Amino acid sequence: MITQKYPRSPKVLLGGMAHLARFIDKIRMRHAGLIPDYNYITTGFDKYLLDFLQLKGEDFEQRVRQGGTDEEILAWVKAQTRPLSDQDLREWNDRIVNGGPKDDGARRRFQVRLADVAAKRGVPVEKLPPASTWVDIIELDEERL
Repeated sequence: MITQKYPRSPKVLLGGMAHLARFIDKIRMRHAGLIPDYNYITTGFDKYLLDFLQLKGEDFEQRVRQGGTDEEILAWVKAQTRPLSDQDLREWNDRIVNGGPKDDGARRRFQVRLADVAAKRGVPVEKLPPASTWVDIIELDEERL
């Protein structure tokens, strides 16, 4: 039974890969009724990971829903995807963990997300810990920062 409040941090590595463990958690938690529906096919880190691995979202979701350990799911991912070099993983992890808003539209979305987190916590944005990456926003929102 799943008892966690939030999926694991995107920083948690599974198979040397950022965000994979979180994505597995999100699918498990969604199908346990612990988080609302989400769109993993066309947006966000989930979509970026699917593109990076060259996997179909429906196939990945189906495999996670079949059950098994993280390591069993990782073995399936490795069998389905292109071979990944250490350099591929370093670049992926850097993109996910250190990526921040790159244009004016993204900076506005980032500020809106910060304001949402501050409102949720009942504090002004200035009282939040510093945040400069998208992962920082997730960590703030999920109370790890």
